[in-house]
Amino acid sequence: MIQELPPSYKDIEDIIRIDRLPTIWCPGCGLGIIFKVLAKAIKLSGIPIEKHVIVCGIGCTGRMGGYFKLDSYHVTHGRAIPFAIGLKLANPELEVTVVGGDGDILSIGGNHFIHAARRNHDINVIIVNNFVYGLTGGQYAPTTPIGSITTTSPYGYIEYPFNVPLLAYAAGATYIARWTPLHYEQLLNAFLTMFKVKGFAVVEVISPCTMYVDRSGKFKRMVDFMKFLREKCIVKHDVKLEELTIDVLNEKPIILGNFVYRERKTFEENIKELIERHLK
Repeated sequence: MIQELPPSYKDIEDIIRIDRLPTIWCPGCGLGIIFKVLAKAIKLSGIPIEKHVIVCGIGCTGRMGGYFKLDSYHVTHGRAIPFAIGLKLANPELEVTVVGGDGDILSIGGNHFIHAARRNHDINVIIVNNFVYGLTGGQYAPTTPIGSITTTSPYGYIEYPFNVPLLAYAAGATYIARWTPLHYEQLLNAFLTMFKVKGFAVVEVISPCTMYVDRSGKFKRMVDFMKFLREKCIVKHDVKLEELTIDVLNEKPIILGNFVYRERKTFEENIKELIERHLK
């Protein structure tokens, strides 16, 4: 148990479980920063704390809900989004946020992701993209860059990875952004915008795994990968979404930004109108 919180945590200590600190995340992992930014965004959102709900799936990111001192749920693998939808439909006043890894949300939970975006459910989805299945041994995932050496692709990954913002847009999401834990203020503003959006909001956070950062030898240490993110990331809000595919092994810059903000009627609005029509 942590004896005393650092001064920088004093503004969020009322919504985090201090008795569970320090976290179980590896030193240098971006999840701690993401957790802190999300907690700060919740405090600054203007939405009553009791209306915020966190839903997490399986994996390292799935541990995040357990550190919040508010309603949070740790659900089965790939099922965080449908669980969150159920909460939102049962009580539309809730601000429901899903936090999960790229494998949990885009692999076993991929079908739920695209259909929730298509229906435009009014929930938030934070995808922490570390390019692998970090908790279970460093296997390749739907976002693994081509050429990567993983425990299940020892000769190099040959599949095309998901372009997450493009996938989210094509499926129907209303707000789409991408940042890294290094971009603290931008990530905070993205979370605050996410809370304001009506509809399916997606924030991808590029956060490499410290244990399985890169077995190809391109980045021998985590600090090398973080240096790459700091030097090679480009902020470009107005960009063709087709250009957002990540190819770090060829040292192509990762484009960050707030890419999409559009208005569409939400599923919750549509179902409310449907009920009202049939009750007349």
